[in-house]
Amino acid sequence: MAKDDRWLLPEGIEEVLPDQARRLESLRRQVLDLFDCWGYELVMPPMIEYLESLLTGVGLDLDLQTFKVTDQVSGRMMGIRSDMTPQAARIDAHYLKRDGAVRLCYLGPVLLTRPDQFAGSREPMQMGAECFGHQGPESDVEILSLMITTLTSLGIDNLHIDLGHVGVFRGLAAQAGLTGRQEDALFAALQRKAGPEIKTMLLDWDIKEPSRKQLMALVDLNGDASVLQQAQALFGDAPDSVKTALEQLKIVASAVAARLPSIELYYDLAELSGYGYYTGTVFSAFVPGHGRAIAKGGRYDGIGQAFGRARAATGFSADLRELVQLAPVRKQVIGAIAAPSDSDTLLWNEIQRLRQQGERVVVQLTSQQVNDMCDRELKKQNGKWVVVKRK
Repeated sequence: MAKDDRWLLPEGIEEVLPDQARRLESLRRQVLDLFDCWGYELVMPPMIEYLESLLTGVGLDLDLQTFKVTDQVSGRMMGIRSDMTPQAARIDAHYLKRDGAVRLCYLGPVLLTRPDQFAGSREPMQMGAECFGHQGPESDVEILSLMITTLTSLGIDNLHIDLGHVGVFRGLAAQAGLTGRQEDALFAALQRKAGPEIKTMLLDWDIKEPSRKQLMALVDLNGDASVLQQAQALFGDAPDSVKTALEQLKIVASAVAARLPSIELYYDLAELSGYGYYTGTVFSAFVPGHGRAIAKGGRYDGIGQAFGRARAATGFSADLRELVQLAPVRKQVIGAIAAPSDSDTLLWNEIQRLRQQGERVVVQLTSQQVNDMCDRELKKQNGKWVVVKRK
């Protein structure tokens, strides 16, 4: 690398400069305060740990996104976290070992070997909330409500919430007798909404009616609340697991709609992102003009099994750095008080008093010009140091 290029950072890695850092930290505190109000306890998993622990259970799906390094102390392989959700699950199952529902939240940087979108960041600031130990739709309702409330509290409006349930596809695939390879191929085609390709696949595999018709119908089962009615009619003779999934989805959607009537809810029964990870209701948040989900989550029961304690679980996560770009910029008057560099004890005491009150006081070093952010200054008048407006 040439000397002139030494300042360059790796692709997808960025520095956060003062103005942006101030906004990011402000939103970070706001989000954590909101999580706390809902009863979610903050955890801080390690940034790096042994691979055997980091890539256990659902962490296996993160293998390709995980940077690996050799521990110079033990000689063992270590990984830099690329997702904090499995770490939170380990804390719940292995360390806390509480009975009943456990609510945990986290917010910190993760590192990806590759960005998960074009020109995206490889160092997201992942925030999330997880509810462990409760299997009913009530916890799905809570998590989805918290996700929406978090986004709207940051000033992100015009939310479009997509709802689905992986149990619908799983039940239909099982009824059709698809092999693992066939199921994967059909899953990929559904993500592309490739109707003709799906029809050809099912015919080539000699999938009989009504399974073929029901699987093909998934492509078009997206839209408003009428989608659920269509699905219940189409899947009247489907396995009970499919009917149960639709009923659970209806319960969650109805409860969230009653709580947050201004939010538009949509349904997409072919939306199966994270299919190998999720086990029930799934949801994603979109905004106009942004081509990918800005937050997503769902149910992923049994996650603690790899740590010796299977637990029901549901949660959501998002990248706070991405949300900062979408949240409206609220004009903040920062301001500061300039103080002279003086050994006067009275001056020092007044500076400390002002700082304790939350004021920003900048001591002007010898021969230094007054900082541009300073709109006031400390001046000595009648033997006392007082704050006056800068001229």
